[in-house]
Amino acid sequence: MTDWPSTTIGEIFDIGSGKTMSSKVRADAELTPFLRTSNVFWDRIDLSKVDEMPMLLWEREEKSLLPGDLLVCEGGEIGRAAVWEGQAESISFQNHLHRLRRKNDDIDPGFYAYFLQSAFTQLGIYEGAGNKTTIPNLSRSNLAALDVPKPDFDEQRDIRLVLKRVRAAMEKADDGIHVADELKRAAMRELFARGVRGEAQKDSEIGPVPESWNVVEFGSVRRRLQYGTSVRCDTKPTPFPVLRIPNIGQGKVDANDLKYAHFNEKDAENHRLEKGDMIFIRTNGVIERLGCCAVFEGQPEGALFASYLIRAQPDLEALNPGFAAHYFGSPVGTRIIAGRATPAADGKYNLNTGIIDSLPIPLPPTLEEQQEVAEILDAIDAKIELHKRKRAVLEELFRGLLHKLMTGEIRVAELDLSALETKQEVAA
Repeated sequence: MTDWPSTTIGEIFDIGSGKTMSSKVRADAELTPFLRTSNVFWDRIDLSKVDEMPMLLWEREEKSLLPGDLLVCEGGEIGRAAVWEGQAESISFQNHLHRLRRKNDDIDPGFYAYFLQSAFTQLGIYEGAGNKTTIPNLSRSNLAALDVPKPDFDEQRDIRLVLKRVRAAMEKADDGIHVADELKRAAMRELFARGVRGEAQKDSEIGPVPESWNVVEFGSVRRRLQYGTSVRCDTKPTPFPVLRIPNIGQGKVDANDLKYAHFNEKDAENHRLEKGDMIFIRTNGVIERLGCCAVFEGQPEGALFASYLIRAQPDLEALNPGFAAHYFGSPVGTRIIAGRATPAADGKYNLNTGIIDSLPIPLPPTLEEQQEVAEILDAIDAKIELHKRKRAVLEELFRGLLHKLMTGEIRVAELDLSALETKQEVAA
């Protein structure tokens, strides 16, 4: 650990209590926006949904937020903290949040938001800090008594700025994922309605499609449709990896978190996947995941598929499996699948082979055009995957820096974060 001097939260912050929710509306009360614990995340405040409650003038003044206030969650994920930076005017906070306002200028609230994150999520130094009543909660007195380090102000600020920089890069990657996702949705709407040949449209049962396309039932362009194996699986490797629902992504197989089964070769052959097979999720509690379809590209080698999945072997002379998988994952495709799903008593939704066979699918007249559509959407998928990989690397970097900076294993002066600079930053 560091050689920083020690203090307590109560010694360096004034701790304010939020407003208790009340349905009683007084004549002189005014509706005032306020933050809940659901608005406060680690080092981030989400203002996408902000509620209001009636508050008197003195309550609004006493329980208002100022830039630099540190908000700490009393309940839920106790200790979760973020700094209010003045993102909106005249906003208050609910009683399940603590407002920490620094007593002196030698305190950087952002540093303590990060320290609390490390302490509660990594270091485990506040075990037992929460009261155990009907729900875990972090009382004002327990919060005030928490021991915290007190580096000099410059070091507090430098640590906060380093972690904030990595966090900003993570948010930029999140933005990239969001933009690419929106681009893909827009591209799917355009491609499946207009194609890539610039031809006129015609109406169909699924909406507008290019004039030369036909809308057919999926059953007319597949060779085989089959439920998966119900043989029990576990994590002990065998020659027979079994794909399950978590392994089915939109269009792609995710070979992480594999399980395996024991088969003899003859029994395994009946459920062994072949390159080009389409694998549908046939049951799920999230209707948007129902009918999600991945194309098997040969990996993991020798894979079988589990009973909550359905394997379709397309007629490869009539249908490009990548084109079909993208269509079933499009806004139109997912809407049609959801409309035909059968709800179960356990709250899940189900598909069967008959429903899958009856699904309408638009069909360009040539495999070449199907391939062009699939390649455009594959390219966008590759962009999304790149952003996701970058986001994962940055998150791992953030976690490592958070731990090492807060324990003194490394110091800010030892860091080289030049790789985080964008081309625009370098050019500037």
